[in-house]
Amino acid sequence: MPALGLGFVGVRVASGFARIATDNPRAIEIFNCLPEHPWCWGQGFESKRVEWHQKLELLQKQPFLMSNSTRLYSQLLDLLRQYSNYCDLRHLKVLAWMVSGLICSGQLSLPAWEPYVQCRAQKAQSVERRWSRFLVNNRIRVEALYVPLVLVALRGWQNHRLYLALDTTVLWNRYCMIHLCVICCGRAVPLFWRVLEHSSATVKFREYKPLLRKARWFLRSHPDVMLLADRGFANHNLMSWLQASGWHYCLRLPSDLLLHGPRRYPLELSYLWPTLGEAAFYHNVGLWEDGKYHCNLVLATVKGVKEPWAVITDESPTLKTLWQYAERFRVEELFLDSKSGAFELEDSRINSPEALERLYLVAAVALLYSTTQGLAVQLAGLRQQVDPHWRRGISYLKIGLRWLKGVLNKGRQLLTPVFLLPRDPQPCFASLKAEQHYYDRIWFTRIRSKHCTP
Repeated sequence: MPALGLGFVGVRVASGFARIATDNPRAIEIFNCLPEHPWCWGQGFESKRVEWHQKLELLQKQPFLMSNSTRLYSQLLDLLRQYSNYCDLRHLKVLAWMVSGLICSGQLSLPAWEPYVQCRAQKAQSVERRWSRFLVNNRIRVEALYVPLVLVALRGWQNHRLYLALDTTVLWNRYCMIHLCVICCGRAVPLFWRVLEHSSATVKFREYKPLLRKARWFLRSHPDVMLLADRGFANHNLMSWLQASGWHYCLRLPSDLLLHGPRRYPLELSYLWPTLGEAAFYHNVGLWEDGKYHCNLVLATVKGVKEPWAVITDESPTLKTLWQYAERFRVEELFLDSKSGAFELEDSRINSPEALERLYLVAAVALLYSTTQGLAVQLAGLRQQVDPHWRRGISYLKIGLRWLKGVLNKGRQLLTPVFLLPRDPQPCFASLKAEQHYYDRIWFTRIRSKHCTP
């Protein structure tokens, strides 16, 4: 047998297997192909010998891909072991292989990961059953495995404002996913999520209150946090919670909401819309019929936007308020990447809310890991090897995914992930026209300001 340099010891004997003194998955796979002693074969000796040599030649032709996929798995496992809180090391090993398979295949589908996972199982059904057991295992705590990774990635943000975006998305008109995400470098990174068997994107406050409470606890060392949310979340309970938490906020309001202060009597918000290209700032406005909650309001009719914006904030109303609220739309890009853009969550067809939460754990770890890899590529000056644009034209997530696939298929160096950066090293624009449109989008011919009396 030719020397393969795999560092394993042992031969197969008639009574069973010798012990393998290695953890190399490729060594294990080749060892399992070793024949028993010829006198134990009986009939069909020649056919078995030819089959064994064919398997050995096939494995010898693929050392490159297999060794690099093992390096990716090893780095993922090291990160998980270092930062995650786990109750069983086997959970981390399975999670690392699932994330590695997802990055390689680009599909959040259990059968699609089998070609990229190295193990002793000889049947695809055995590998898929391993993933299925992970998804239904009640001992696997999603937050304990994932949240420490995000907190480590946010190291160094204590002196910068942390923007959190709250939003929902619906899967197959059956499940509603509530996301609480961190806005970073033009994209949203998942922080907490919850899956409900609920066919509507509108949820009650009691459904996402646990996510807010957990975020406040884990981010207690960050003194400056702002919550961004769409008009479906503006309600009495959320306003009361925000005032007690000390977080800042930018929330969009529905057009039929009653306001106190701009006029002598309460009136609907829709009667205050400014004309096209104008903005209006209102200080100390009362909300809803009782007028109990007071805040500042920014109204704007932006060119190219279908509906006017009405955004409330606890800070002074300025044009910066509109820019802050616009950061919420990064969540839409996260939904696109998760559902159909990068990982195809909609093709998984998982029919359990708990299993969906654990499956999205695989996607969240892959998103975070690939984004940090993309930042490492950018900081190392290697972006143009994977991005055809002269200036950055794709997200750090896609840069990281392309680089990792190059690690597997082209022998690129596997970089050390970096922390998430509070400031984007290079903003992303697909073209000069897109960049010009971004900076010229919000222009106003007139801006009015009014102080309302309680």
